[in-house]
Amino acid sequence: MMLPKEIFRGYDEHGAIIVRDDGNRRFLSFGETDEQSCVLKASPEVPQYTFIRAMLYPLMHFTPKRVLTLGLGAGSLTNALHAQLPELKQTVVELSPLVVDVAHRFFYLPRSKRIEIITADAFEFLQRPVERRYDMVVSDLYNAEGLNEIQMESVFIDACQSRLTQQGWLVLNCWSDHREAEILDHLKARFESIYTCTTEDGNWVLFATNSRQEVSQSQLKSSLKSMSDQSGFAFNSVAKRVRRLG
Repeated sequence: MMLPKEIFRGYDEHGAIIVRDDGNRRFLSFGETDEQSCVLKASPEVPQYTFIRAMLYPLMHFTPKRVLTLGLGAGSLTNALHAQLPELKQTVVELSPLVVDVAHRFFYLPRSKRIEIITADAFEFLQRPVERRYDMVVSDLYNAEGLNEIQMESVFIDACQSRLTQQGWLVLNCWSDHREAEILDHLKARFESIYTCTTEDGNWVLFATNSRQEVSQSQLKSSLKSMSDQSGFAFNSVAKRVRRLG
């Protein structure tokens, strides 16, 4: 496999947006050393990073009808959800119009009536009047400097919760060095059930829900097989990393 070759470089007010290609895969970077996203060109709907795969975990418990994603990146999660759930409607909020353009041009993000893309600051969007609620709200806000710290704050959690349906799930992608942060206290004060998943890449994915739907072991086993069949990878490798905190 050849070394990744730069095939695109663009700039906006937030910095550089770089696309590299190694023949089989494409990589998105928001800086010279950063690697934000990766897609397999032959199967762009199959997430390559463990943390993206982990963010699909709520699908083991239920089938969402509407999902709100904060932060697009290369669109790996959006692409996966679009392929796996043919009835799903998605809203994606992305700050940079250039990132949206790059996701379409280089990372096979579908142009579909089932995917609504809003160009806006995620927190500002959350502060708008609530017109619609979602079964899942996923926040993956990063830039060249790393995690956008706003998604660790209680005011952000409140805003996300206001967008959820009564049984909805909140999913946050953080770094493992945030595990001692107050974020868990914020979540425990607002949600009945908290799950975590630490990946080998150093990501710390948090799940929070007020759903009281109990899923039996046999149902989870069936969901695990179904998820693996639909997603194109062995989902057990992700599910075994998930821990319930409460």
